[in-house]
Amino acid sequence: MDLSAGHVWVMISAALVLLMTPGLAFFYGGMTRAKAALNMMMMSFISIGLVAVVWVLWGFSMSGGDSVAQLFGNPFAAFGMEGLLNTEDLIGAGYGATFAIITVALISGAIADRAKFSSWAIFVPVWVTLVYCPLAFMVWGGGLLSAEGAVGSWAGEAIDFAGGTVVHINAGVAGLILALILGKRKGFGMDPAQRPHNIPFVMLGAALLWFGWFGFNGGAAGSAEEAGLIWINTMAAPAAAMLGWLVTERIRDGRPTSLGAASGVVSGLVAITPACANVSPVGAISLGLVAGVLAALAVGLKYRLGYDDSLDVVGVHLVAGIVGTLALGFIALPVDGAGGGLFYGGGFAQLWAQVVAAVVSVLYCAILTVGIGLAIHKSVGFRVSEEEEVTGVDLTQHAESAYEFGGLGTGGAFVPHPATDRSAHNGSLEGIKA
Repeated sequence: MDLSAGHVWVMISAALVLLMTPGLAFFYGGMTRAKAALNMMMMSFISIGLVAVVWVLWGFSMSGGDSVAQLFGNPFAAFGMEGLLNTEDLIGAGYGATFAIITVALISGAIADRAKFSSWAIFVPVWVTLVYCPLAFMVWGGGLLSAEGAVGSWAGEAIDFAGGTVVHINAGVAGLILALILGKRKGFGMDPAQRPHNIPFVMLGAALLWFGWFGFNGGAAGSAEEAGLIWINTMAAPAAAMLGWLVTERIRDGRPTSLGAASGVVSGLVAITPACANVSPVGAISLGLVAGVLAALAVGLKYRLGYDDSLDVVGVHLVAGIVGTLALGFIALPVDGAGGGLFYGGGFAQLWAQVVAAVVSVLYCAILTVGIGLAIHKSVGFRVSEEEEVTGVDLTQHAESAYEFGGLGTGGAFVPHPATDRSAHNGSLEGIKA
């Protein structure tokens, strides 16, 4: 078998996407308290270890094997990838693994500072098996939501080029469910020590995520022309989203923040993910602006509604994922002069397909994640004790600390400038004053 340029590109893209999970570890690790930074980073790294093994054994087969009721692939069709040896299909299988890894790692930000590491290690393989792999099959593997599937043939084929439903809506819903199951952190919304402890880590993580995202979106490009469009859109949308987020902060809070810049970039990347190959560059800029503004506003909902999504998985991934998925109903480019979104004269067909896909994804993920989360929480416990939370999950879960100076290794906390406090997003300074 000759190694073509296409094969090499997919392998490079897979490496870029795999780098996104350590990048996420920095992004999330910097947003937590100092005494929880290592635990947060470990939740990403253990996701790599667990999902990679699951993917080789049965995950890949479940996401693309022989259909079982259009819900998932037969897990034994290519168990251990034995049937893929000496074929080029292994390259695509490796690329798919990196998507599963980053998706489950995204969820961890919603339960930062208070989850048992052992329970997280149980949750990861179970959730990937029962939620991620089936949804990936439904959307990309010829299942329920694909053009050939029962829902797809009825509602129309939804567009999800790189994971608006499978990755971001999926992770956002799961993060919300786990945040509700575990409950609020002690001092939620009032304790200044819950502010991000290392903004440079957040900025570094955002940069690594943006870098890897070019492989995330571009790895499946079918032609040089499509790859070029994806590359430009993956640059333009997060850039516009960053500007939208910063302007929103400036108007609402009186100052733009570096945390807002990093979060805006990620929200734009999330929004362009399902649409990267199907909108124009101007459409990508418009989508990014809308996603940046709405995500900036959405992160404050947790203070008003009372759920503790520690690192804004819901505001950034669920909200921006829905925005990007539904936007295709309006701005999707026509294919061969036909179809497209409402703004291109395509009618309501594409919008309807996008709405149905988003709703089915939300419901499927919510129902399954409730069952998985509650089963773990009731059987072995998902949350650390109050004493362990106050001491810090780095010490209590790993007997390590990220910092050994200024008392930080024994549960102290570095308090950054109030401008980086997410509690400002509730429209007041109560969290800072407290």
